[in-house]
Amino acid sequence: MNLNVSLEVYVALSAVMFLEYAIWGAWAPVLAARLLGPLKMTGKQTGWIYSTLPIACIVSPLVAGQVADKWLNTEWILAVCHLVGAVLLFVVAKQRTFGGNFVAMLLYSLCYGATLPLVNAVLFAHVSDPATQSWVFIWAPVAWALVGYALTGWRVLRKGEGEGSDCLVFAAILSVLMAVCCLALPATPPAGKGGVPIVDALAMLGRFDFAVFIVVSLVIAGLMQFYFLGSARFMTDMGISAKAVPATMGIAQAAQAIATVVALGAVLGALGFKNTLVLGAACWVVLYVVYVAGKPKELIIVSQVLHGLAYVMFMIVGQVYAATVAPEAIRSSMQALIFAATTGVGLFLGSQLAGFVMDQFSAEGKFQWSKIWSVPLVIMLAGALVLATLFRGDTPKAEKPPAPDAQAQAVLEHHSPTAVSG
Repeated sequence: MNLNVSLEVYVALSAVMFLEYAIWGAWAPVLAARLLGPLKMTGKQTGWIYSTLPIACIVSPLVAGQVADKWLNTEWILAVCHLVGAVLLFVVAKQRTFGGNFVAMLLYSLCYGATLPLVNAVLFAHVSDPATQSWVFIWAPVAWALVGYALTGWRVLRKGEGEGSDCLVFAAILSVLMAVCCLALPATPPAGKGGVPIVDALAMLGRFDFAVFIVVSLVIAGLMQFYFLGSARFMTDMGISAKAVPATMGIAQAAQAIATVVALGAVLGALGFKNTLVLGAACWVVLYVVYVAGKPKELIIVSQVLHGLAYVMFMIVGQVYAATVAPEAIRSSMQALIFAATTGVGLFLGSQLAGFVMDQFSAEGKFQWSKIWSVPLVIMLAGALVLATLFRGDTPKAEKPPAPDAQAQAVLEHHSPTAVSG
C-alpha cells in the first residue's frame, strides 16, 4: 500500500472516516425495525423519521460548506457538531412517540448532516491521489460492517434486541469519540477567497453534463431509502432471523470495503466516470430484481454484495467526480452540494415515496414485498438509462505533470501535517 501522505495524516483521516460512517451505520439499517416493531409506527411515520436526515441535509451541508470555505477550520466544525449530536442521540433513545422521535432526530440530523461533506472535504484537501483516497474511503464500509457485526454480537449476548434503542446509544458513544478524533486532524483552514462559495457551486448546474449528473444522482440516491426502510423487515419476513439482520446487511459493507480499493483504482481508471457510475446503478437494478423475486433467502443474503458494489461505484465515485470538477476555492461547498442533492433532497423524496408505497402495499401488518420492490426497480432502471445516454463524464484536462523530482517534493510539501491548504 503506497500512500502519498504521511502516516500521521493518514491515520487521522482514516479514524475520522471510520467513525463518521460507524455512527450512521449503528442506527440507519436497524432503526426501522424498532419503529415498525416495538413502537408500532406506520410505514409513513417511519418514513418521516428517516426523512429527518435528508431534510437536514438539504440545508446544513450548504451552511457548513460555506462556513468551512470562508470562516472556520473544518476540524473545529466537525468536533462541535458531533459532540452536540452525541447528546441528542441519547435523547432520541428515550423517545417512544412519533412526535418525540421526529423532533429529536431532526435536531440530531441537522448536526450530523453538516459533517458528511466536511469529512470528504478534509480528505480532498490533504490527499489528491485517488489511490491514496481509496485507502481512506475504505474505512467507511469497514466501519459500517463492523458496527453491524458488533450490534449483532451485543444482541446475541443479551438474548434479543430488546426495544432496539441500543443502536442509538451505540451511535451516541461513537459520536463522543468522533469529536475527540476530529481535533487530531491536520489543520484545514478556509480558503477565504473572494465570492460566495455556495453560489459558485450552484452555478456549476449551468453546465448540462453536471446538471444531468446531479439530477440522476438525486433520483438514484433517493431509492436507497427503500433499501434502508424495507430490508430489515423484508429479511425477517423471508425467514432470516431478526438477530442476524444487522450482520446480513453488513455483508454489503464488507463488499464495499473490498470494492472501494478496486473501484477507485482499476475500475475507475479503466472505465472512467461515466461507465463506472452506470455500472454502479446497474448493480442496484439487479439487487431489486432479487428482492422482487423474494426467494430463496440465501440469494437475498448474497445479493447484499450488490448494494456494497453499487454504493462504491455510484455514491463514492460521484463524490470523487464532484471534487474533480470543482475549483479549490469551493471544495467544501461542492461536496455540500452533492450531499444536499443526494443525502438531502434525494433521500427525503425517497423516504416519502418508500413510506407511501409500503403503506399502499400492506394489509393487516403484512407487506406485499414483490410489489413494493418493483417500484424502485423501475425507477432505478430508468435512471441508469438516462445516465448512460445523456451523461458524458467530462473532467478538466490534466495539466502537464512536473518533473519527477519536483513532483515528489510538491507531494511532500502538500501532504505535510503542518501544511496549510487553500
